[in-house]
Amino acid sequence: MCELCETKGGILLWEDDFLRIVSVEMPEYVGFCRVILQRHLSEMTDLSSNDRNRLMNAVWAVETALRNLYKPTKINLASLGNVVPHLHWHIIPRFSDDPHFPQPIWSNPLRKNSYRPEIDNETLRHEILAHL
Repeated sequence: MCELCETKGGILLWEDDFLRIVSVEMPEYVGFCRVILQRHLSEMTDLSSNDRNRLMNAVWAVETALRNLYKPTKINLASLGNVVPHLHWHIIPRFSDDPHFPQPIWSNPLRKNSYRPEIDNETLRHEILAHL
């Protein structure tokens, strides 16, 4: 059973037959998105060169949208798959005062969460589409 085959993996912002882009509900990390392959594969090299480019172009579009909307200190990109071996990318805006910075968000927190207003999913969706 694969969690990303059975669920959307977040709040759906956009999808086609190849991939979907979702917003992850994690209040301490506003703007956290995932780009998820629609079919079940586990590695980038399982894709053709054209499909790898297509997937990464979506990752770049999300990164650009998040940089434009949130003005983060840094964007983290991660494709781990150790727990969920379904090809997907995490795109995470990071701020110097977030709970884990400069460590990964999966580490122990270093400080309390700072408040950052959430940008609504419709605005985020439109900004991503402008870069797809």
